[in-house]
Parts: sequence; structure tokens; C-alpha cells
Amino acid sequence: MTGKLYGVGVGPGDPELLTLKAMRIIRESDVIALPGKEPKETVAYKIVVQAYPELSQKELLPIHMPMTKDPAVLEASHTEGAKKIADCLLQGKQVAFLTLGDTTVYSTYLYVHKKVQEMGYEVEIISGITSFCAVAARLNMGLVEKAEPLHVIPASYQIEDALKLPGTKVLMKAGKKMKNVKELLQQSSDEVVMIENCGMENEKIFRGADEIPEDAGYYSLIIVKEKA
Repeated sequence: MTGKLYGVGVGPGDPELLTLKAMRIIRESDVIALPGKEPKETVAYKIVVQAYPELSQKELLPIHMPMTKDPAVLEASHTEGAKKIADCLLQGKQVAFLTLGDTTVYSTYLYVHKKVQEMGYEVEIISGITSFCAVAARLNMGLVEKAEPLHVIPASYQIEDALKLPGTKVLMKAGKKMKNVKELLQQSSDEVVMIENCGMENEKIFRGADEIPEDAGYYSLIIVKEKA
């Protein structure tokens, strides 16, 4: 019998936002795959271990996910990661790959998921609470009401046209483009709020485009709402 791969969303940062199903799968799994060279240094590990200290005793499998847009580098890392997981599955081990937020939203895990599935192994996605829902809740605000549309936008690409869309815009993964994103938002009359490291000890809230630091960390999310 070969093992099964689970892609487990662990939420945005607060360990209390882990779902019961995610916790069950993690407990039942033989191997815990984590996106990084040093498993215990990954954010996903640090979130889960607070709620499940026994995680430190599990077999931890590092899956290197380089921060680059180079397609050749990404393809090589995804292929290597899928092979490492497949080796575990061949031994009949159940593998849980931990990923931040929800597994279906801009998750690098999905590339490995597809490759492992194409190899013929059984795979399953376990949903987690998305970062933008957690941010809205943290701010005691709704994302959309009535007929308002919601747009989830990868902010490290061209976003000028996206910012003109009606309704609420969620800007994710701005990264090194934060300076450009900030400048565009300063030209807008929309309401802007950003949270860095939502639900974590070093959480910071910035209200208004002018407050956004150009060197904000990777786990920063911006919500842009039309003024009523």
C-alpha cells in the first residue's frame, strides 16, 4: 500500500485558527513536509507546534521553495520536492504538507500537489482559513456586502488596472514591489489598511497608504475598499 499526500492549510498565523480537520491529519501523518530548507525554521512549523507540541517528534521533510519567478528554477525545485514526497509515499507513509493560509490560494504547494498526482499517487487538499478573511476579522470589518465584488490580486505583478475594479481589492504577496504598490495607493481615494504578520507576535497594523512601509515583510496583506 502506498501512502497519501495531504496539502494542509494551517491558517494565517494564529494557532487557534487551525481547523480540527487540519489537526487530525497532522496527528495521523507519518511525515510532515514543510516549505523550507530548515523545517523547524518555517512559519508553518512555528504556527502548528504551538497547538501541537508533538510536531517536533514527527519525521520532518524539508521541501525547498525558492523565492524566484525564474521558471527553470521553480520547475526544478517543484520536481525535486515531488520526488522527495513520492519516496515517502512509496514506503506507505502518509505525508502532510503544511502551507500557510488556505491551500488553494496562491500556494506554492499546488505545484508539487499536481506533480505528485500526475505520478499516480492519491492526494487531498485540506482547506485552511485564508489570510484576507483573518485580516478582515482582525480589523472587525466586512470584506464585501450586498452586490460588492471581491478581487484577490497578486500585487507583485502589474496592478494598475486591477485597482480600478469596483468593490473590495485584496492585495497579496507584494514583496519587493511594495514601494510601487504604495505609490499607486497614495494616488487613490479608496480606504486602505495593511496588516503585517496577521495573528503572529510581531503583527503590525497600518491604516492609510501613507503609513505603509516600503520594506514591509513578505507576510503583508492590503485591503482596499471603496469609500461609502
